[in-house]
Amino acid sequence: MAGPGGGPSRRSHTKSRKGCKTCKRRHIRCDETFPQCRNCTKHQVRCDYMDSPTAMMPESPQAPQQPNLLWTPEIEATIELWSQTGEFPFPELRIYSQPQWRAYAKTDLRLIHHLSSITNEMFRNSTSKMTLWADMMPKFLSIAASHPFVMHSILAFSASHLAWISQSTETRNLAFHHASIALKGLHDGISSFTKMNSDAVLASSLLLAWQATDWRGWASLVTGTKTVIQSMQPWRHESLFADYIAEHSPMPNRHFMDPVSTPVSQEARTQQLNTLTDIHNSLQRMQPYLSRNDQETKWVDQLKGYLDRLRASNQAQTPEEQFNQLYALRKWLFWVPISLLSAKRGDVNVLCVLAHFYATALALEPMFPDVASVFVSDLSLLPLEEIVTVVQGYQDPRYDSRIQTMSYLVQYPIDMVSSYKTRREWTRQHKTAVSPVQQPSYALESINLDLENQIAQYSYGQAHSLSPAFAPSPLGFLPPGMSSTPTSPFLDVPRTSADAYGSSTYATSSYAPSSYATSNYASPLGSPANVLLPPYAAPSEHTYNYGMSGYTSGFVATPIWT
Repeated sequence: MAGPGGGPSRRSHTKSRKGCKTCKRRHIRCDETFPQCRNCTKHQVRCDYMDSPTAMMPESPQAPQQPNLLWTPEIEATIELWSQTGEFPFPELRIYSQPQWRAYAKTDLRLIHHLSSITNEMFRNSTSKMTLWADMMPKFLSIAASHPFVMHSILAFSASHLAWISQSTETRNLAFHHASIALKGLHDGISSFTKMNSDAVLASSLLLAWQATDWRGWASLVTGTKTVIQSMQPWRHESLFADYIAEHSPMPNRHFMDPVSTPVSQEARTQQLNTLTDIHNSLQRMQPYLSRNDQETKWVDQLKGYLDRLRASNQAQTPEEQFNQLYALRKWLFWVPISLLSAKRGDVNVLCVLAHFYATALALEPMFPDVASVFVSDLSLLPLEEIVTVVQGYQDPRYDSRIQTMSYLVQYPIDMVSSYKTRREWTRQHKTAVSPVQQPSYALESINLDLENQIAQYSYGQAHSLSPAFAPSPLGFLPPGMSSTPTSPFLDVPRTSADAYGSSTYATSSYAPSSYATSNYASPLGSPANVLLPPYAAPSEHTYNYGMSGYTSGFVATPIWT
């Protein structure tokens, strides 16, 4: 279109009404960049914007980042309806009695929704008992209806998992916030401990202990839990946690706050290295039957890398050192099962991988005698037994050869169940014979003192926290010369095996073949799915009676190392 006088049209532009005086004098458009426009910068002249009284004022702070709670449109719609109606979105969980949901902020409902949706899926797929916590969540939520400090414990637990997934600092801080409130509420609950609030005190103690990331905080909470369980013995059958109390009744004279080192002899260290070899070889035997790019394969690589670091590190002697070396495994035990079970439900490959994670927790117990039984082993026993029961059912000839093959690859976990239960029973009998259990008293004053010290000494927003997602990296015990590939303090969701620890990490003579991984299976010819494994024979090497004179079980297993 022609401009005035028949000439070319003028190019449209936006007028600069707030431009600097220098650009106006030069009749050029000012880009209004503050505190010095680009034209003045280009021609190296002073921009009168610099003379503005606001030029030297600091920029207004940005709005604080919100926690990353992994919202989706579907979740937003569900929680909006939940907030309006007060109807819990997962009636199958049978939460009785239910909290007054309308009184909760939507952020809190999102946190409750996160754990509830996971739990609901686990129950629907009959896999809740294969996890450390999903089977107990409905009970926790029921108790939280009338005990706010239990609800804050749940909210902290949920936020810690979301932070582990999203690696969000703001979500981490949200977990700290709820955990600190829960801890103060637990302190008050212990001060007024009765039969009526005992389930609430136990629930909060468990949830907060599960989230502990430093040894002293964990030891204080576990000692408190032990005392609470002892105090509940007269009415244990009336508790919502009767089954848990029966399974986890603490051993007499077991102390977790003792910082004294446990010396390790050369013979004991050799036995420990043999245990690491056996775990690795069972993983190596299983791995060729997994798909290379599946999540379960990457988690196997992570577990093998963890074993490699244990082998190369100095043996932990103090309880705190043992806690730190077990920490990575502990965190995985809480979060890996729900991740893999959600992705593939009851897939036999997933079950075999999870069986090895839990079996590792049992096998390492003698290596960490001061903390492992309560920290990882006791928690892992029941989920592992549940998985073994399901996997053994796949040995039926009605299933195809691949599934049958995988079902035979859990023999090492099966052996670890027998070995651990035998050791535990012998230890309990020995402890009882030496020091019979007295009638428990409440004696909660000292526990409350520990909690007071914990509230005063540990800042949940700084160096210490209650969440498995936020402690200093458990890779800190790496020996000189070893580097940890994962750089995130959240210790990652695993990447490819090549990215994680290298494909040749274990191609060394330090892992000699054992009966758990013979050369016939480490590098199978043809597709592993077409190979049906022969019946498994329990290994004869590295077996000891570990001094259990007078105790007959018909089973010989790895010793307790002192």
